[in-house]
Amino acid sequence: MDPILVGKAVTTPTSLPASQGKVWLQPKFGNRHGLVAGATGTGKTVTLTTIAEGFSRIGVPVFMADVKGDVAGLAAAGTLNDKLQARIAEIGIDGYTSEASPVIFWDLYGKLGHPVRSTVSEIGPTLLARMLELNDTQSGVLEIVFKLADDNGWLLLDLADLRALLAHASETRKEISGKYGLISTQSVGAIQRAILQIEQQGGDMFFGEPALELADLMRTTPDGRGVIGILAADQLIMKPRLYSSFLLWLLSELFEQLPEVGDLDKPKLVFVFDEAHLLFDDAPPALQQRIEQVVRLIRSKGVGVYFCSQFPDDVPDNILGQLGNRVQHALRAFTPRDQKAVKTAAETFVSNPDLDVAKAIGQLGTGEALVSTLQDKGVPMPVEKTLIAPPRCRMGSITEAERATARAGSPVGAKYDKTVNRESAAEMLAARRAEPAADAKATDKPSRTTPADDGERGMGDVVKDALFGTKRRQGMIETMAKQTARTVGSQMGRKILRGVMGSIFGGKR
Repeated sequence: MDPILVGKAVTTPTSLPASQGKVWLQPKFGNRHGLVAGATGTGKTVTLTTIAEGFSRIGVPVFMADVKGDVAGLAAAGTLNDKLQARIAEIGIDGYTSEASPVIFWDLYGKLGHPVRSTVSEIGPTLLARMLELNDTQSGVLEIVFKLADDNGWLLLDLADLRALLAHASETRKEISGKYGLISTQSVGAIQRAILQIEQQGGDMFFGEPALELADLMRTTPDGRGVIGILAADQLIMKPRLYSSFLLWLLSELFEQLPEVGDLDKPKLVFVFDEAHLLFDDAPPALQQRIEQVVRLIRSKGVGVYFCSQFPDDVPDNILGQLGNRVQHALRAFTPRDQKAVKTAAETFVSNPDLDVAKAIGQLGTGEALVSTLQDKGVPMPVEKTLIAPPRCRMGSITEAERATARAGSPVGAKYDKTVNRESAAEMLAARRAEPAADAKATDKPSRTTPADDGERGMGDVVKDALFGTKRRQGMIETMAKQTARTVGSQMGRKILRGVMGSIFGGKR
């Protein structure tokens, strides 16, 4: 399997052949995960694009988020210019040609790509509570609601189903609390408000059917190239909890559904997690433990996870230690926070006697990075100052027409562009409430066994009906009694009632 060219080592002695001075990423160790870090504007996106192209060319599908809109350039061929040709010549890239990569665009909002959907049940109460930013008590109520749906066979597909089930739980909270645990109207109301907020942000479009099938993220073209799935995230990133929870859900689904395959010649999928710090910000310990477990074990399922962030210490140490392929772009040590990040980055690399890592991190130019990848037997190479190889695609955004063309030729458009709404919890609970109402209506239906009108009856019957009423209307006595009863609550009403009763029984007022 041909290795992926990352760039050329600057610290390699010039007496060696150019081929020995190149830095490669070995496909066999592509599932050992990786990290691309560096300050804004130092070339992280170009590095990610180069790596994604390299995996695609050897038949490995890639899924990555497009936070700024420039990753979409993978769908268009690049343009050679003098600066680019000079970089190609300096690195010594043979057979370089500008070309586009096979791409499928995705978008939670369905505007810049095919809609990405999942059902409420598949998301689960833990991640959904994180999306809704619920506290521990409210999260517990959400757990009870999910258990109630499971026990009754009510499908939770979209937010309308969750709303209906929460309303049902509030109405029957005494019965449910005795069986599952305490449910308060305050907690239910808070969850309902959180759902309303996420709906106003457009997050409700993520919940529904048809749900995303993982096989559609792991496609290859007829000529054997891996398809790159690009998630439009320029708007999604404005809702950090929703963004990070969605990508974590996707990673968890891969972990749970894919079979064990061990170490392959190349990964089955490469998953790029941009703005990785959002995944760990304010994450409770249980969630961090889950992330660590997924990252540690998912490599045996043939999936490589590559985190991208500004600082290497944005990733917790227990996860950072599992990232075998490292690319560190420049960091400017202007603040104590920056100085700590530089120290962390320097300590996590395999030392190179010819390179002062801490000093080099602050002196890297755009398109330069410190690189260490896994080589023979999985041993990390000593860190090298590297000129990053340029990608073959366009380094920048694409036009709306180009995006529309790529989307029109997508093999999955007919499958996901139209929503499906089958019977689920909302419809089941509505039918359940309608049954008692229908029974009551049938019981109260007026009898029509005596259709004779007043003109065909005797005067005595008419007077009797006027005084005592019929089945269809009340009589004078009944009317007076009801009016009297309505005035009983007042002092005047009590006096009137006592006066009437006294007159009837011959007493005194």
